[in-house]
Amino acid sequence: MSILKPNYVFVLDTKHKPLTPCQPSLARKRLKVGKAKVFRLYHFTIILRKEVTDDPRAMILKIDPGSKVTGLAILLGSDLIWVAQLTHRGQTIKASLDSRRSLRRSRRSRHTRYRQARFLNRTRPKGWLSSSLRHRVETTLTWANKLSRLAPIRTIFQELVRFELQQIENPEISGVQYQQGVLAGYKVREYLLNKGDRRCAYCSAGNVPLQVDHIQPRASGGTSMVSNLCLACEPCNTKKGTQDIKLFLAKNPDVVKKILAQAKRPLKDYSALHSTRWTLFNSLQETGKMIATGSGRLTKFNRIRLELPKTHFFEAACVGDTPNISVLANQQATGDGSRQMCRTDKFGLPSRYVPRFKFVKGFQTGDIVKAVVTSGKKVGTYTGRVAVRSSGSFNVSAVQGLIQGINRKYCFSIHQKDGYNYGF
Repeated sequence: MSILKPNYVFVLDTKHKPLTPCQPSLARKRLKVGKAKVFRLYHFTIILRKEVTDDPRAMILKIDPGSKVTGLAILLGSDLIWVAQLTHRGQTIKASLDSRRSLRRSRRSRHTRYRQARFLNRTRPKGWLSSSLRHRVETTLTWANKLSRLAPIRTIFQELVRFELQQIENPEISGVQYQQGVLAGYKVREYLLNKGDRRCAYCSAGNVPLQVDHIQPRASGGTSMVSNLCLACEPCNTKKGTQDIKLFLAKNPDVVKKILAQAKRPLKDYSALHSTRWTLFNSLQETGKMIATGSGRLTKFNRIRLELPKTHFFEAACVGDTPNISVLANQQATGDGSRQMCRTDKFGLPSRYVPRFKFVKGFQTGDIVKAVVTSGKKVGTYTGRVAVRSSGSFNVSAVQGLIQGINRKYCFSIHQKDGYNYGF
């Protein structure tokens, strides 16, 4: 997750009650005279040594959901005091599940431990979402709850967008055409044969057996939509494999241009937003906050009116009713690791094993640490992510690069791993 440098600091009282954020100068004074202590380094939060009974000013959290990146913004009146963009792991999760499925499938055809197929004894509950889509909802909800514990947020605005997927493909669509897809009356193969004049899309060979091929390989995120399919002869299909079409046809740019012109814009990002918008809305309602929505058209109007650049966090700031904004002030979801205890190679055979215990001398891989080395060849101060070893000799990914073999006695933790990547 990426966060811009904030011009405000989150403040908690001694009972962990969120208060109105203060200026960094005031936070430094409180820390210097001992009236507060550092509660959190990412995102920087201080905690007072006394209880505050006064009610803080109400704040607004605005969310611009996206398929790959979600924008977050916190407003105090008309002041934009905190913005961030959350990068989702949807494609990474899908790739991991595909890899697991292929490994389990390969076991069934070999004389190894048999894993019985379980696709016949499972029912999907109402409102079921795939893991990659559910991740988008749960991660956004996690940050809404986390920010509500750091700031007195009373209202949450969500951009609730509805996409006409067929109109995106064909802007002139109307009437009964909505009920007839692009393959009305066709099978996919017959449609591709007519579309490609019964010739190989890559070498233009005719009167040969043709196979259905993905223009953008599925291994690279391509879909099985008809707009991403073409017909290819067996030699071309085998030679192309999982290569990018621009690399495969590097010597024939005209053919690449022709094929890409026929392929339409993929709609999987729109479908992801369409599938998760109401699930996210209902989940936000369960937080007990006042929930409001805004349209994508209103968001664009506010951004152009306020002359803000087109970024995910400024899009979030413009969601819903936004009379004015005073701009005062990016995070990536990395996950919490894997439960897989045995790492495998590309053939599904065990290659290495994961230690049973994640913690070594109070540290775990992914913690942000500060290492002050006072002797030896690596004298210096290093801040970054740590990779622990059972021997107590750690690796630190610092700004200077990967520093290997730092003894754990030189390290002290400044932020525990929470599944997100921060700039430091």
